[in-house]
Amino acid sequence: MEWYDWLWGGLLGLGLLAEVWALLNRSRGDTLSERTRAWFRTHTRPGRLVFAVAWTGFAGWFLVHILAG
Repeated sequence: MEWYDWLWGGLLGLGLLAEVWALLNRSRGDTLSERTRAWFRTHTRPGRLVFAVAWTGFAGWFLVHILAG
């Protein structure tokens, strides 16, 4: 394994650990979903639109990026 495999694995593991902690401590507003809603202000129409465009754009780019190599 290369150093960047460890780095990406560590980042993903840290994110997973943070999410599990957020789910187990039952505090409001600390899960990734709750933070994403707050960051994009999805309780507003413009916030929902910005999130939808960003998510769709990222998902489309990532799909092509991975499949096309």
